[in-house]
Amino acid sequence: MKSHLINLFLIVILFSCSAKKDSYVLTADQIVFKEVNVIDVKTGSISPAHVIVKGKEIEQIIPLDEEVDFAEARVIEGKGNYLLPGLAEMHAHIPDKAWDDPLVQETLFLYLSNGITTIRGMLGNELHLPLREKAANQEILSPRIYTSSPSLNGNTVPTPEEAREKVKKYAEAGYDFLKLHPGIRKHVFDTIVAASREYGIPFAGHVSNLVRIRHALTNAYQTIDHADGYIEGLVPESAGINPTENGFFGYNFTDLADPNTISELVALSKENKVWVVPTQSLFERWFSPIPAEELVAQKEMQYMSPQTRENWVNSKNNLTKADNFDEAKWKQFNQIRYQLIKALHEDGQGLLMGSDAPQVFNVPGFSIHHEMQGMLTAGLRPLEILQTGTLNPALYFDGNFGDIEVGMEADLILLRENPLEDLNHMKNPLGVMARGQWIDKKMIKEKLSQIANKHK
Repeated sequence: MKSHLINLFLIVILFSCSAKKDSYVLTADQIVFKEVNVIDVKTGSISPAHVIVKGKEIEQIIPLDEEVDFAEARVIEGKGNYLLPGLAEMHAHIPDKAWDDPLVQETLFLYLSNGITTIRGMLGNELHLPLREKAANQEILSPRIYTSSPSLNGNTVPTPEEAREKVKKYAEAGYDFLKLHPGIRKHVFDTIVAASREYGIPFAGHVSNLVRIRHALTNAYQTIDHADGYIEGLVPESAGINPTENGFFGYNFTDLADPNTISELVALSKENKVWVVPTQSLFERWFSPIPAEELVAQKEMQYMSPQTRENWVNSKNNLTKADNFDEAKWKQFNQIRYQLIKALHEDGQGLLMGSDAPQVFNVPGFSIHHEMQGMLTAGLRPLEILQTGTLNPALYFDGNFGDIEVGMEADLILLRENPLEDLNHMKNPLGVMARGQWIDKKMIKEKLSQIANKHK
């Protein structure tokens, strides 16, 4: 009897082992990142594993000590490489052209080629609504798209009545949010706030100088972009400034700004759950002492048309060769921005990665690397910077992306080296996956070459 029980026990063990071995037999409709180093962007930990994608989602994450039959699956060799979630560009622009226009397709690919798998379009157009749906249905090769309405500004909404009418119109059209630009008068802004609540559409963007930052922060902004209005908000009331004389995002008030009051504005941001999209690269490329001739010679400029490059040179020269631009003052201005960025990250609602592209010397996709460098200079660590482009946007959108977990949409970047050690490793990815669609390095290189050749 005892011998019989022992034999039965051994059979159970053998059957269990056999079942375990057969439990991971992959099929032809699966893609596997084999033996890859998976970066957990929540903690910074790295775990070697096989990551299995099926359709649009991450189906399994299998430890390396498990036996897997890869024979039928599409295998992407990952040994020694690093896998992390795709990034979001939270201040993107899309050409106001139809979805099948070559310029639209080029722009979307430039984002993807740099690992950007989600974009928040910040100057909407009715053409972007069908584009968003085609991207969602994977009818086109594109990042995930969220789109603003057309601009609400001092010219488009001069009165409360016109503001209410446009908020209603854009909400009913199905835009994800309203985009606010400068020039809106305070009583018109208050109408936008009330109408946005009534029609269930949030708003984001600039802070008009007649609205001012404190009124903006306490009135339902989802995001304030460019950290607009914050430097003006650091100027003591006793200075008696005319807010319409603020210059480029408060530059004219640099000497009056009191950095000791940053904590108050940051606390107000957190209390009202207002995210900030710094677009710091804008202030280190367009509005900076770096000569236009140096920037236009950078390799990434080959993906912009000659006319665009010429326009950017003229735009920068017109802005920085004005009488009131001074390099020493700019350094002071930029240093205050660094302090704001770090404080908003540490003690505010948080930062969302966004560079403002295409914009002067900000090439779509490529500009996100300049943005990361700006945040690094401001004092954020690489992991924290990556979180502003992964976890934070997913939280902001309540989206099923931004991390590598079973059941999440498969937005992934494959890198040769660890970006937590050096963010420059984010450049030139081995491949990018956008909701299960794999774009390898060969395809990236070929398409970028085609774009560059077009713009010679």
